[in-house]
Amino acid sequence: MTHALPGPCTLCGGGTGFRTEEHWCCAACGWGYGDVPDADLPLPRVDVVYYIRFDERVKIGTSSNPRRRLAALRHDELLAFERGGRSLEQQRHRDFASIREGGEWFTFTPALRAHVSQLHHEGEPWVLYARWLSAALHGDDDRG
Repeated sequence: MTHALPGPCTLCGGGTGFRTEEHWCCAACGWGYGDVPDADLPLPRVDVVYYIRFDERVKIGTSSNPRRRLAALRHDELLAFERGGRSLEQQRHRDFASIREGGEWFTFTPALRAHVSQLHHEGEPWVLYARWLSAALHGDDDRG
């Protein structure tokens, strides 16, 4: 059962949480309420394949710092994140090669819409990223 946290999660900003035997955790990302990532240490590397839409085109790219990367790209909407790095990105480029417009941009066809929709059903992109980051910070993730 989730309840309102006394304040926002320091990792993702979520407002609801659940109680474990030891402490409260954010319901969105699983980070311990009140825990603060050590500012002197770099955050763990969490690679994502991102899908952004600009008009009726979708860019499929990858980044280990999606906030900075997406801030540098002109787009209308962040559609989804998928956990993975360069090899997954290249696989998606091959998967959708028939609708490639150039570079990393693809026509937003029904097949690509279905793929993005499937990814979005796993969760809102920034919440997923916060969960992956939280797991990596806790050492619960062997991919980070």
